[in-house]
Amino acid sequence: MAANVSPAPSPAGSAPAALDVPVYVVADAHLGVAPPEQEALLWSFLDHVAGRQGTVVMNGDMFEFWFEWGHVTPHVGVRLLAACATLAERGRPVLWIKGNHDCWGGDVLRSQSGAAYLDGPWTGSLAGWRTLVDHGDGLRPELDRGYRALRTVIRHPWSVRAFRWLHPDWGAALARATSHTSRNVRPRDGGEGLRAVAHQALAADSSLEAVVYGHTHIAMLERKSRETGIYANPGAWMNEPTFLKFTPESVSLCRWNGRDELPQVTLDRMTR
Repeated sequence: MAANVSPAPSPAGSAPAALDVPVYVVADAHLGVAPPEQEALLWSFLDHVAGRQGTVVMNGDMFEFWFEWGHVTPHVGVRLLAACATLAERGRPVLWIKGNHDCWGGDVLRSQSGAAYLDGPWTGSLAGWRTLVDHGDGLRPELDRGYRALRTVIRHPWSVRAFRWLHPDWGAALARATSHTSRNVRPRDGGEGLRAVAHQALAADSSLEAVVYGHTHIAMLERKSRETGIYANPGAWMNEPTFLKFTPESVSLCRWNGRDELPQVTLDRMTR
């Protein structure tokens, strides 16, 4: 088993190779359209993590929309960036994987949050577990074929430059008008496609102990057999305040009630 070694502090924005215990994983908060009560639970949860000296992985789509027009950014991000900065200033790394709604971050997001903001996948140690983390958009071979073509266009530097010419109010309104489809429509396959991709990744790399995706808005924690690693998905915080917790001994799918961590499913680490 991998040793649980505390990571050396990383420069702001650089990717840590390992995250120390306990490691909390959240995803799909969609701040800006999430219900106020879910946002309030997120702030109390991040305060709790800071108090526990935990480290955090934000696995994509934390915002409904994020873009940087030079000196202008969406105001909805201010509180989350501040919460991340508090963790970073205490020497607790924050790993932020881009999703399909928050993929246009840049210098402002990195400098104001102190997070390592990456275009996934990331592979490293979560509390000693060798883990692959990715948001999960575009990974299904057939169902995501059209989306992969669209993603290439909307993330192209020329597209980003053209969008920056729009007034921020107009650009944000356009983004909100078009983003509701991917947010509200659950996968037609009920999350099975991404689940299959995860198990294929585990089978292809025997050194992996866990694969973590988001995107489907379907919380899941499972191990297919004693010989394989774990597939984990924290679910969508905008719908339910669920998260993953990694310790050297186990991974848990938990729920946050504003005060306590409530484990729903726990899988112990196995000697391989």
